[in-house]
Amino acid sequence: WTNYIHGWQDRWVVLKNNTLSYYKSEDETEYGCRGSICLSKAVITPHDFDECRFDISVNDSVWYLRAQDPDHRQQWIDAIEQHKTESGYGSESSLRRHGSMVSLVSGASGYSATSTSSFKKGHSLREKLAEMETFRDILCRQVDTLQKYFDACADAVSKDELQRDKVVEDDEDDFPTTRSDGEFLHSTNGNKEKLFPHVTPKGINGIDFKGEAITFKATTAGILATLSHCIELMVKREDSWQKRLDKEIEKRRRIEEAYKNAMAELKKKSHFGGPDYEEGPNSLINEEEFFDAVEAALDRQDKIEEQSQSEKVRLHWPTSLPSGDAFSSVGTHRFVQKPYSRSSSMSSIDLVSASDDVHRFSSQVEEMVQNHMTYSLQDVGGDANWQLVVEEGEMKVYRREVEENGIVLDPLKATHAVKGVTGHEVCNYFWNVDVRNDWETTIENFHVVETLADNAIIIYQTHKRVWPASQRDVLYLSAIRKIPALTENDPETWIVCNFSVDHDSAPLNNRCVRAKINIAMICQTLVSPPEGNQEISRDNILCKITYVANVNPGGWAPASVLRAVAKREYPKFLKRFTSYVQEKTAGKPILF
Repeated sequence: WTNYIHGWQDRWVVLKNNTLSYYKSEDETEYGCRGSICLSKAVITPHDFDECRFDISVNDSVWYLRAQDPDHRQQWIDAIEQHKTESGYGSESSLRRHGSMVSLVSGASGYSATSTSSFKKGHSLREKLAEMETFRDILCRQVDTLQKYFDACADAVSKDELQRDKVVEDDEDDFPTTRSDGEFLHSTNGNKEKLFPHVTPKGINGIDFKGEAITFKATTAGILATLSHCIELMVKREDSWQKRLDKEIEKRRRIEEAYKNAMAELKKKSHFGGPDYEEGPNSLINEEEFFDAVEAALDRQDKIEEQSQSEKVRLHWPTSLPSGDAFSSVGTHRFVQKPYSRSSSMSSIDLVSASDDVHRFSSQVEEMVQNHMTYSLQDVGGDANWQLVVEEGEMKVYRREVEENGIVLDPLKATHAVKGVTGHEVCNYFWNVDVRNDWETTIENFHVVETLADNAIIIYQTHKRVWPASQRDVLYLSAIRKIPALTENDPETWIVCNFSVDHDSAPLNNRCVRAKINIAMICQTLVSPPEGNQEISRDNILCKITYVANVNPGGWAPASVLRAVAKREYPKFLKRFTSYVQEKTAGKPILF
């Protein structure tokens, strides 16, 4: 798929060294490729509906490819997948775990990346930890001191018990003698000192137990207070980090959502011109987007047309109908036709039965002309089946809604009255292909396929692409006729009848959707008699136009879009064309 203008094109595709390249043809490989993509991270997606198509996407770049048949497509997909596997991409052996430079820098920087408040909190916490370390040392020394005191007390108690037992034994063996009371008492006091000596444990002199106990309590209280402060700091720190984490999570969620939307929009814009978004049975574009895209494209064409028209205003229109003989070249043929006057009744182009007008489509032309003259001139203003969709001055456009198998086939009928021109002039400019590009802005190109007669030709024309709608082409027979008047009071009537035919020189192609048409331009000339013996001027003539169009656009364009475009384009065409005829005929002899 090259683009939405040229559509699918044959290209020479080469798969080599995990790279897919394409060339315009095999002969141009030496001039370099038109494009290439690396398949390492490519995603191959077979199409759901088209069995011959598969897409290759790398990031926002997408290649749309179609093989000759489903088997050929599968061969290409297998080959591309094999190249991806052989390249080592995606295998565990090819993966390497790398250290994070951000983590290393963050670890080395310590608190350098934190805010001022976080730094102060961290500094206070480190001070409190240092205080707890000091308290721990003090507490250890105090515990050691108290332990020594308790050990000394325990040793002293043990020794006192042993000494007491020994004194008791000595007292039982040595009874006191009969002496004076003083001696006895002295002896008794001596024994009491021996029995209850004042024992001071060795090694506990200089230890203030009460002071050590108070200091121990103060140290433990300090530890608890510091621990409480540390816990408070950590809770605040945790709350602060939790808030920052919540903010980061919310910020990440928003960024991920924005990234997802941006990628979706980028993918949509990147692929919007692809084949999946053009007119078709499986189009991804909805009806509203389809209408907006068509309307935007038509607005651009209108702007280009206005600029072109402004440029033409400064130039003189080329003379296509000389005042003498009227010359008209169609394809490779020319014919000379004398100008018509009101007294002329028939000429070589009046009747389809004339010898030079007989051709293989003569019966069809006659049938079409008779049908249009019978039904197209009927007034539909009071018919409930016809809707008046546009009314601007003398111009009225009617539509009757008809659908067949989901395709819009709305017949359209427009009536208009134009002063200063004749029906012959209007039909001549409408039929003459030499001046068609002067007033028809929707045609991309056209050519005469076959000249059947002086008044009948077969034309093939392609219309400009209005994306996302598919491009349309038309193959039709165009015949111009003068309808003989049945009575003297009947107006002079001319008709141009265009209807679709088949021709071997213009077969169907894949680039365009072939539309079917049945169109008639019927023009009647009304003359108001001039005053006195004056000649008839353009101020005395009026052309009543009846334009009938039955178009089968084919394809899959939404009905609402087709009706909206028809409502917009048909009145614009009729006003543009009639203004063109008025401008071209101004100041020239009247062609009846």
